[in-house]
Amino acid sequence: MSVELPRSPVETVFAPVRSQTAFEETLERLGTAIKLGLLPPGSRLPAERELCGRLAISRSTLRQALTALVQSGHLRATRGRSGGTFVAAAPPAAVTPTTDLLAGWRDACDRRLAVELGVAVRAAERAPEDALAPLDDLVAVMDAALGDFPVYRQADVRWHVGLAEATGNRALVAAVTEAQGRMSDLIACIAHPPELLAWSNHQHARLLACVRERDADAAMRLMAEHLEGTEHVLAGLLPTME
Repeated sequence: MSVELPRSPVETVFAPVRSQTAFEETLERLGTAIKLGLLPPGSRLPAERELCGRLAISRSTLRQALTALVQSGHLRATRGRSGGTFVAAAPPAAVTPTTDLLAGWRDACDRRLAVELGVAVRAAERAPEDALAPLDDLVAVMDAALGDFPVYRQADVRWHVGLAEATGNRALVAAVTEAQGRMSDLIACIAHPPELLAWSNHQHARLLACVRERDADAAMRLMAEHLEGTEHVLAGLLPTME
């Protein structure tokens, strides 16, 4: 008589592999940076040779990605002495969240929570003061933009990525950028009354205070509270979106 063994958690090892080619990763990384405003409208990308070196990709891969982003309206290319590749003055508007995105909202929240808790701890342990001062400026920008969510959101993204940069760990910067990119379309589905944004920005300021005090435990708790607020709103909104 055969006995069917219970499913083991180790079976997650054999979940479908979703690998990316260098082209796909480059396309996603540049597209996410444009969507989040990390590459502002009208800004010029570095020269091809420099970009290839910084991204550690071939020139053909870079050109394929840039061509795709030009065709999608995210970039524009000009020739001549003052030419180059520029972020479009008006990149394509965000699309309506897909069914797959909505279905995976909790995974996106979990990934962001895992990454940014680590950032909070490492920033409290090692962030230099000169890396934190620009984050104070972003808190002030957000305070002044409580009635203008696009401006607030761009400063919010820069704050979270900036905190990761303050750790001195490039892998954490990339992970936060990716996590913010995955969350961006979901966050756009939420109503953002000024009082909610004011409370969220108050948490930004408190987090910076904890980081300056080298209080990693308090910084981690505050980051968890900050991110879980978005998760709770999504949890209540999801039945409506579905």
